[in-house]
Amino acid sequence: MISKDLLEILCCPETKADLVLDGDSLVSVDKNTRLRYRIEEDIPIMLIEEAEHLSLEEWERIMKVHDKPIN
Repeated sequence: MISKDLLEILCCPETKADLVLDGDSLVSVDKNTRLRYRIEEDIPIMLIEEAEHLSLEEWERIMKVHDKPIN
């Protein structure tokens, strides 16, 4: 599990946007890129080329779960 302290200092390597912990992944709050980074064995894989681009609907669902704005 990623610690709260680590989550506070991590950001999206592409946009520098904040990230939210969603299950076993980190999701950027940036609406334009909507990137999801996987976590393997408690290590976030923060490589842009390995990130998943979420659909707008999936990204909005995740942001709502985490009380993040979607505009």
